[in-house]
Amino acid sequence: MEAKEAAGDNNKLATFNWYPGHMTKAKRQMQEDIKLIDLVIEIVDARVPNSSRNPDIDELANNKARIVILNKADLADDKLTNAWISYFKEKGFYCIKMDSRKNNGFKELNEIILESCSEKIEKDKAKGIVGRPIRAMIVGIPNVGKSTFINAYSGKASAKTGNKPGVTKGKQWIKIKGNIELLDTPGILWPKFEDQTTGLRLAMIGSINDNILNKDDLALEVIKYLNKYYANNLKKRYEFEDSEIEEAKANYEMAINEETATSLAIMEVIALKRGCIKKGAQADFEKVSNIILDDFRSARLGLVSLERP
Repeated sequence: MEAKEAAGDNNKLATFNWYPGHMTKAKRQMQEDIKLIDLVIEIVDARVPNSSRNPDIDELANNKARIVILNKADLADDKLTNAWISYFKEKGFYCIKMDSRKNNGFKELNEIILESCSEKIEKDKAKGIVGRPIRAMIVGIPNVGKSTFINAYSGKASAKTGNKPGVTKGKQWIKIKGNIELLDTPGILWPKFEDQTTGLRLAMIGSINDNILNKDDLALEVIKYLNKYYANNLKKRYEFEDSEIEEAKANYEMAINEETATSLAIMEVIALKRGCIKKGAQADFEKVSNIILDDFRSARLGLVSLERP
């Protein structure tokens, strides 16, 4: 990303439209499986609670008890996570925050499951049915930590986990203590992002494969957002001064706006500080973009949420 190139019109992000064939098949299977279950547990990423929801689930899970789990809460801004909990509760959903990698929150989850299915349990008792398991379907788009959640909840490696979106395939029932059965489903993305910001936010946290995106553009968007809402996080991590950014901005006078010029200057300063330099003492935007994205996704840039309710 040369200075002129970075500042031009080709800075625009690509249109997101990613819907592999196996996801279409998975959605059809879910439409059949939903008849078997009492409860839908939806896993979302606490950093992007709205963008990491699949709009299809509301239609699929109509008339079922609903729990939304704000997973990876350890990476998100806690104040905003609590605001999202209130938001979902106002929508009529049960909602809790969790970090399933650390096995926390499962006791509270069990209590919520019993509460959400209390009407079903009472109806069973009235019919003389005792001990029928509560059946819950686990849903979530790729890379929100669904498999890690299932493994931690069940106490064994019941579902495959991986760092790449879409690693979970197939269908399986998993028994949980407390007379609960979970039905795992493959991660699903919807056919088209109606709002390109949704695709951008998912790309920023790594829920869309980096191989189909321009990392330079993506890192630039991360810097723009952090400089707007979490500027101190950037300064603390990369140890730069405002004066350094102002000096570097002279290289980006042709940027499409002030925000872009400032963000490109920040990237350049970070590149020089981290030794990401090409021949001619130019900042290597490709290398520094990888550093920025890795730091952001691993919370080395602090606890950040990309959405507000």
